[in-house]
Amino acid sequence: MVKKKLDKNKDGKLSGADFKMMKGGGKVTPKNMKNGGKVKKGLYANIHAKKKRIAAGSKEKMRKPGSKGAPTNANFKRAAKTAKKK
Repeated sequence: MVKKKLDKNKDGKLSGADFKMMKGGGKVTPKNMKNGGKVKKGLYANIHAKKKRIAAGSKEKMRKPGSKGAPTNANFKRAAKTAKKK
């Protein structure tokens, strides 16, 4: 892997592209940059990560549809609007 010197703006913060590279994905928006630079990953990325942890033996369980904290149909519809087309 080639290491790259990260560019910082006059405030000492990373540029959007460098920030995204450092955090390993997620959508970089001005709102995220204001919130301490925390990048939220999408619904499907979170589901995939949890299934991977379960397969590795974390003893977690997927929430049942309709239970508290489980994604609703509206969440899936909203995620589909921003999904990348293949």
